[in-house]
Amino acid sequence: MPSSSPSTTAATTPLSAAGSVPGSVTTSPHAYDAGLLLLRVALGLTMAGHGSQKLFGWFGGGGIDGTGQFFEAKGYPAAKFMAVVAGLTEAGGGLALAVGLLTPLAAAAILGTMLNALAVTWSGSFFAVKGGSEYELLLIAAAAALALTGPGRYAADRYLPVVRSHRLSYGAAAVVLALVTAGAVLLARN
Repeated sequence: MPSSSPSTTAATTPLSAAGSVPGSVTTSPHAYDAGLLLLRVALGLTMAGHGSQKLFGWFGGGGIDGTGQFFEAKGYPAAKFMAVVAGLTEAGGGLALAVGLLTPLAAAAILGTMLNALAVTWSGSFFAVKGGSEYELLLIAAAAALALTGPGRYAADRYLPVVRSHRLSYGAAAVVLALVTAGAVLLARN
């Protein structure tokens, strides 16, 4: 005889017309969309700011020359070119993520860049006060999460037929693209 405990009942009870399990607490889908919007804008504008530091020297950044010197010291070939690529990836990916445009690819751009940043700054410690990489890890997790979940309703992607309805496969492919690209760039380092 099947069990009728609340845990099995909730898992096997068909969804009601409203889309929730009868008797359960429901959350408005707009709440999720608002949360994704906030995450996208915060991460996207943060990364766009980092990109403008590299490209233009804004916000106390080194510009292309200073960033190129840093990249050269860290063993990247064609350091100035890599500084431009990193700046464009961060600024372009960040702005696209903020507005929800091609979200899986924008998130992949940020993810790949931050994986490189993590590899360069990794000290074996987590917390920043000990030279750790908590900041980079948080940005990596946020970018991967957005690639996998999609942008939510409040995004430019809603108006693009190909990505209008986000699929997990798009996000997973974007994460794989970021991992492969970041790995290739890291292998090119001296």
